[in-house]
Amino acid sequence: VAPFGITTYPMWSKLFNDTLCRWTCAPVLLSIPIISIFLRNIGYIPAKSSSIVETLTKKEQNVGIILDGIAGMFQQSSKEEKAYLKKRLGIIKIALRSGAPIVPVYGFGHTDMYTVVVDPLGVLEKLSHMLGASLTPFFGRWMWFLGPPRRTPISVVFGEPIVCPKVEEPTKEMIVEYHQKMLDAYENLFETHKEAYGWKDKKLRFV
Repeated sequence: VAPFGITTYPMWSKLFNDTLCRWTCAPVLLSIPIISIFLRNIGYIPAKSSSIVETLTKKEQNVGIILDGIAGMFQQSSKEEKAYLKKRLGIIKIALRSGAPIVPVYGFGHTDMYTVVVDPLGVLEKLSHMLGASLTPFFGRWMWFLGPPRRTPISVVFGEPIVCPKVEEPTKEMIVEYHQKMLDAYENLFETHKEAYGWKDKKLRFV
């Protein structure tokens, strides 16, 4: 799913076709008392390659991933949509090793729900990556700090699956090839549906 913004509503969908979908979250969240119990009980797994591969292969379940993750929270612009996907090669390697198809999902409206405060030096973003948890000040409706989201229409669209062959040790060239297929799929998904959402003139940029 992309882009992330502050929250992404498709993550609450538990089923894709007839197979259970396990959503990923920052591993640190699964070490916090009470919160970890709640997240595990509703099916979350840590956003780690070993956990994702095990779920795809041994448990034969789907895995939902917020591709731009923490970095995506810091990529907001009123003039364009930005998705932090250029460096997301790891997910392609996982898909190839597992032989799992990649289904691109785009959430229109997520980035309009909150206003994120991004410091110009990028200190908060670096700290967030170091801690494995977001330190992202944001404002919602009526500019309330950490408040409820703005009343923004949300449209979630699904693209055609990118079928990945099962390869035990995919080459760098193969990873780059399928990564480009994923980027192309997201761009096509955005361009196909943006006018219906009301974003006729908005562009999607990968960072």
